[in-house]
Amino acid sequence: MPYASIESLDRDGRGVAHCEGKAIFIEGALPGESVEYAPYVRKPSYELATARRILRASAARTPPRCPHFGVCGGCAMQHVDPVTQVAAKQRVLEDALWHIGKVRAEEILAAIHGLPWGYRHRARLSARYVAKKGGALVGFRERRSSFVTDMRSCEVLPRDVSALIAPLRALIARLTVRERIPQVEVAVGEAATVLVLRILEPPGAADEAALRGFAGAHGVQLWLQPAGPDSARPFHPVDVPPLYYSLPEFGVRIYFGPIDFTQVNPAVNALLVRRAIGLLDPHPGERILDLFCGLGNFTLPIAARGGEVVGVEGAEGLVERARSNAAANGLAAQFVVTNLFDPSACAALPRCDKMLVDPPREGAVELLKSLGADAPTRIVYVSCDPATLARDAGLLASVKGYRLAAAGVINMVPHTSHVESLALFERR
Repeated sequence: MPYASIESLDRDGRGVAHCEGKAIFIEGALPGESVEYAPYVRKPSYELATARRILRASAARTPPRCPHFGVCGGCAMQHVDPVTQVAAKQRVLEDALWHIGKVRAEEILAAIHGLPWGYRHRARLSARYVAKKGGALVGFRERRSSFVTDMRSCEVLPRDVSALIAPLRALIARLTVRERIPQVEVAVGEAATVLVLRILEPPGAADEAALRGFAGAHGVQLWLQPAGPDSARPFHPVDVPPLYYSLPEFGVRIYFGPIDFTQVNPAVNALLVRRAIGLLDPHPGERILDLFCGLGNFTLPIAARGGEVVGVEGAEGLVERARSNAAANGLAAQFVVTNLFDPSACAALPRCDKMLVDPPREGAVELLKSLGADAPTRIVYVSCDPATLARDAGLLASVKGYRLAAAGVINMVPHTSHVESLALFERR
């Protein structure tokens, strides 16, 4: 079996080595280690591999807390201590900014992070009935596989949700429609927990009784989703508190549906909102655009600080929910539906003094291209992909006359390679 000396971590949390002019990306290996590895993909210029034996261990190596780590695809970095995880993500961000965008931040912001365990309040679990494995499986997919991990607990889910995995397996196994339930969506709010069962065949009377019994015994609300996300409806019990999370620093409560997009880590999200609003520094009388605003996660705190804010989002359902959230919090905020990937729609956006941008992984290149002579003096950019942030930062710096004043990472999803980041741009 070949061995290698590990030089660094890549953006997917794999150890990187070079052997005979070829890059080797090794899962489970850390910088400074010598490892024996087994390739599973061989290409002329690189290989993908798995560490089989650690010959010399890094001081950053730590025992994985979850017994399913290495099989389950939900986590990739439980073998790395949390401080090193954050440092690796910061390096991924800085490398992307320089190598893709040709920019460097004038200030590196202190990383935002929180508790490494029990943080995940949103999750999409797969379900599958496998008779030869003794019944139903519920969990994340196995690494590099479509198989469902044979798991009975999860360390990154809240403890009470983790405790539901084994009962869920037992519930699905005894349903007559057990082979027609491929997915369970988990949504945890401050006053309620909702499980959305993707169910491809209507349950019979006995199945409905079993579902009601499970919900009552475990204190959760069950929803059923027979088709696309818009088909999800509450099943039992119907009269429960709504899902919401709070941003107490701003006196704001955000209500959401179990299929709506929210950050998986509400505690770190609250820190992110505090940092983003601090960088934006809204003042009464300033017109501010919050683009890709979703449910109003940033819009409502901006309004609470007195800014004249307009939230813009492409999904009409999210805009309606954001309007309801503004009304429920007694805040003055406008919301409009606009396709922010359409250049003509971006060019028609109203002038603003400052802008907050929180795009999906595709980034916001069309939006930023549309900025003209009356562009905002300050842009706060929240990113879930360092590569598209770097591309957009390069555009802002080289074409639109902005400087990258500050940037830093948010460890929103510990033990994964996901890098959330925040950047501040100011016009020169």
